[in-house]
Amino acid sequence: MSKAIVLNEKFENNGEVVLPASYEEINSHNLYLYVKSYLASLRANTARAKTRAEVSGGGKKPKAQKGSGAARWGSKRSPLFVGGGQAFGPTKRNYNQKVNKKQKALALKYAINAQANNGSLFVVDSVKIESGKTKEAVAVLSKINKRDTLIVCDVIDEKTYLAFRNIKNCYMVEKQEVNAYLLAVYHSVLIEKSVLDALTKEA
Repeated sequence: MSKAIVLNEKFENNGEVVLPASYEEINSHNLYLYVKSYLASLRANTARAKTRAEVSGGGKKPKAQKGSGAARWGSKRSPLFVGGGQAFGPTKRNYNQKVNKKQKALALKYAINAQANNGSLFVVDSVKIESGKTKEAVAVLSKINKRDTLIVCDVIDEKTYLAFRNIKNCYMVEKQEVNAYLLAVYHSVLIEKSVLDALTKEA
C-alpha cells in the first residue's frame, strides 16, 4: 500500500499515513485520458483560413473563356491564385474530449497514489506563513527538497500567498482548483490533511 509522508508544524518528518489499498488497482489509462482532455481544453482554437467564398476580389473574369489554349479561369478567388481562398484550410473546431465523472475520480486517485509511491506526497495540518515572508516559504520548500512543488490548501490566506507567490518552483491552489493533471505534473505535492481527507473521500 502507498504511504504519504506526514510533516509536523516545523515541516519535519513525523510519520506516515496509508492510502486506501484500492488505489493500487487503478489503471494508469484513466490519468492519460484525463490529461489528454485537460490539455485539449486549453487549446486556443483560433486557427482560421478564408475559403474562396470569403476572400475579397474576383468580380471580374481574369481572361477570356476561349482562345488562350490554357485552362478556363472564372475568378481570382480560386485557391490556384496568390491571394485566393484556401482549400480545406483550418477552421474553428471543437477540441474538447469527454471524460466521464468516474474516470475523472479514478484519474485523481491514481495521481495521488503515484505521488505517494514516489515518496513525494507530503501531508501537513496547515500550510501558513503568518509573517508573509518569502524567506520562510523558501525554508519550507528546502525541507521538502524536490525540484518543484504543488501546494494544496483548503483556503489560501493573503500572507501565505504573498510568501509563496514569487517562488518559481512552486504553485499554490485551493481545494476546489486541484485536479489530476496538476497532481501529476509536479515532482512533489504538499497538501493539507483536511484537503487530502476530502479528496480521498470524494474521489
